[in-house]
Amino acid sequence: MWFAWVQHDIWLDRCGILNNIIPFMMRTSKLASTGNTDKTPKHLSLVLSEVFPPQNGGSGKWLWEIYRRQTPHSYIMAVGDSHGCDTRDKEYPQVIERLDLSMPFRGIAAWSSVRKYTQQIRKVAKLARHHRVSSLHAARPLSEGLVCRAVKAMTGIPYLCYVHGEDVNIAMTSRELQMLTRSVLHHCQRVIANSTFTRDLLLNEWKLDPNSVVLMNPGVDTSYFTPRPADQPNWRAHWEGKFVMLTVGRLQERKGHDMVIRAIPKIRERIPEIHYAIVGGGQDRARLERLCRELNVTDHVEFVGEVDDKSLLRCYQDCDLFVLANRDVGRDVEGFGIVLLEAQACGKPVLAGDSGGTRDTLRPNESGFLVDCVAPEPLANVICERFSSPSERAAFGLAGRAFVSKTFDWSILGTQAQKLFNELNGR
Repeated sequence: MWFAWVQHDIWLDRCGILNNIIPFMMRTSKLASTGNTDKTPKHLSLVLSEVFPPQNGGSGKWLWEIYRRQTPHSYIMAVGDSHGCDTRDKEYPQVIERLDLSMPFRGIAAWSSVRKYTQQIRKVAKLARHHRVSSLHAARPLSEGLVCRAVKAMTGIPYLCYVHGEDVNIAMTSRELQMLTRSVLHHCQRVIANSTFTRDLLLNEWKLDPNSVVLMNPGVDTSYFTPRPADQPNWRAHWEGKFVMLTVGRLQERKGHDMVIRAIPKIRERIPEIHYAIVGGGQDRARLERLCRELNVTDHVEFVGEVDDKSLLRCYQDCDLFVLANRDVGRDVEGFGIVLLEAQACGKPVLAGDSGGTRDTLRPNESGFLVDCVAPEPLANVICERFSSPSERAAFGLAGRAFVSKTFDWSILGTQAQKLFNELNGR
């Protein structure tokens, strides 16, 4: 029974519902554990991820790029269907299985979550047996890691788990999520950390064995994300003649859009043509729009919204400076920052918050700067003093392009991943 292994370390018995859940889980897990028990040698691995293109998200993009560079037909991609199929699914070199992997609440205190987890465990166990997989790859500790942990308990198939920083940090805010995450992490064959910051969290706060944690950064396609051709006009004509700062990412507090907006009045004194373009959507937009009105900077801020890949590339190429003013908001942190790699690949200088895992993404004082972004003044000072000169911006951009091409190109990282996966599978 998949639920048995959490009885000793979860607090549901204190909620008075454990006695009701266990009989249900015993019945459903027996259904899930029936099926092919053929001892034929296994050669495939199954990747489980709710977030996957066409759904936006850095973690989904990371997996899409890594596994498309592995040996074709070696992986079963069991991925979310909330945004439908991607037009490129049929061309993808691995088998894609679209599943309902939505999980509104990632704990198991709610009866509805238990049912959701049970459904997903049954689907994944069935797929694993059907394809005779040798290992499972979980995109996050919760919910994918918990599903893989359960499937391992039922089938013996080992799993590895990707960790992104904010996921394990947020788990620390809840005793239930903390216990579930700990159980997932301590039963992994390997834990893949996306940044030095995340690795340090796993070692220092989660007390994982250093030998079980592997650092593997996300990357960027430097053949696609390239500097703007000299004869290419601006994608958005009204950007012409302006100093365009760009942020790409979901509108949430830790991304620091609000601090950039608060810095605009001071920046405007030195750079009157300042224009701040925000690409992305999210729950924080209404608050940010109110802030623009309060500070009388509405004419200097543009909410571009969600864009397709081609338009995103043009945004990077046409901006003058890329800014990700991330900061810690409680336990919510930026685990890495793929957008910083994409901007540098396009030859743009970058400014990032000195928080979380963004330090890994740039060379401070060479391709850009790290700034404490808990207040707008340091942000405004660095922008005005170090990025107002076109020649300085160009020098930062050249250094950034060279840095990410050498260190973070997907072709390099795909080979590193293949070596790790082959070692785990005994190939």
